Amino acid sequence: MSTKTRQMRLSASAVIVFIVGLLQISPAFGAPQQPALAASNPVETHKLASKLMGRDMPYRVILPADYASDAASSTRYPVLFLLHGLYGHYDNWTDKTAIEDYAAGFKFIIVTPEGADGWYTDSISVPNDKYESYIIKELIPEVDKKFRTIGDRGHRAIAGLSMGGYGSLKLGIKYPDLFVLAGSFSGALGATAYTEKSSGAIAKSIDLVYGPPESETRKANDIFKLIRDLTPEKQKQLPFIYLDCGTEDFLFQSNRDLDSLLIEKKVSHEYRELPGIHDWKYWDQQVKQFLQVADRMFGR
Repeated sequence: MSTKTRQMRLSASAVIVFIVGLLQISPAFGAPQQPALAASNPVETHKLASKLMGRDMPYRVILPADYASDAASSTRYPVLFLLHGLYGHYDNWTDKTAIEDYAAGFKFIIVTPEGADGWYTDSISVPNDKYESYIIKELIPEVDKKFRTIGDRGHRAIAGLSMGGYGSLKLGIKYPDLFVLAGSFSGALGATAYTEKSSGAIAKSIDLVYGPPESETRKANDIFKLIRDLTPEKQKQLPFIYLDCGTEDFLFQSNRDLDSLLIEKKVSHEYRELPGIHDWKYWDQQVKQFLQVADRMFGR
């Protein structure tokens, strides 16, 4: 892929590709560019009776094409958790992209959780909005129990778009023992710095989750701070990080800034700048590329 303003920069150990998300706040965010193609892989909708959230939490699962061909099969599969963006829901990826068709060539399970507008973080103001703890403590164990997964770090990845890109990188950094790969598409990577003055309506959801500027909750979930505070030992334990962003995206600079910090801290990663804006046309293409990256990481 060619770049518009500069060439893709790779860290010393990077030779891979990836995906994942956030805001659908302008018309470009929410409207699908084209209908998804006919499904090639089985898609199921499930609900988890979450104690942490105090309600049923829906999620979708895209299974490998041959998953159900043998009821007695002992074959187990890697898992990719794919997060949606702000104002989105768990069904976005299957409804607004052709991911079911793209997944047909890969032998791993894809799970799309519900994140509402919770920034994949335990809310400081809403007691039952514990989206980080829900994914880590309830959803991952549920998926490993309910499906034939390979339930170890080397066969589990997480990615997302916009808000989900922020969420996937944050969870990958905070829980490096759970993920071999963490990816972001058009990530809202500076989310914890957003305020109503700087970001308008977006900041209302931020304030509900993180509280006022300089709150401890903001500091504890700031991706840039988490990376700056890494010790050399913890830096070695991180999952491989993938991020990409369209050169016309309003989040472009923050993605460049994170790439620079990762280079400074010598964190293994890959960063791509590609022509595109913050919309489903861009994410549909990037998730297709990211599945290849995940497949290579799982193959290791």
